[in-house]
Amino acid sequence: MSGGREIIRSPAAWIGASTIVIVVLAVSFFWTANAIPYADPENADLVAEGRNIYAAMCAGCHGAKLEGQKNWRQRGDDGKLPAPPHNKTGHTWHHADEVLFEITKRGTGGALGLKDYESDMPAYEDTLTDRQIVAVLAFIKSNWPREILERQQEIDTRSIGKTE
Repeated sequence: MSGGREIIRSPAAWIGASTIVIVVLAVSFFWTANAIPYADPENADLVAEGRNIYAAMCAGCHGAKLEGQKNWRQRGDDGKLPAPPHNKTGHTWHHADEVLFEITKRGTGGALGLKDYESDMPAYEDTLTDRQIVAVLAFIKSNWPREILERQQEIDTRSIGKTE
C-alpha cells in the first residue's frame, strides 16, 4: 500500500473492473450513436436545406409562413385536427427536438405509439433522411423569436437523453 491507495492485484478484480468499463463505454457509445442531432437554427447550411424541404414537403399543410391551418385546435368533421402552425403561435416550440423528430419521422400516431390514431400528418421515415428531418426542424426554429427559441431550448435541454 502506498499513500493510502491499494493496487488491484487479483485477476478477478481486473476482469471485473474491465468489464464495468467496457459496459459503460458500450452504453455511452450506443446512447450517443442513437441520439437525435440538435436542430441548430444558427447553422445556415442546415437551415437553408430545411427551408427547401419544408417548402416542398410541409408548407402545403403547415403554411408557407408556418401559419398552419385555420382552427387548428378544433377537430374537423373527419375527427382529425388540422395542421398546427410552426410559428410562435403554435405549440411546436413546447416540445423537445427529439419529440418533434419522432412526430416527423413516424407521424403523430407512430410517435405516440397509437396504431389507430387518425391524423393527416404522414410519417416521413421512408421519404426523408434523419438529417433532412433535422434540417426542417432547424429551419422552423430559425423563424422563432429569440425568447421562444430560448424557451424551447430549455425544454430541449431538460428532455430525457439530451446530451450537448
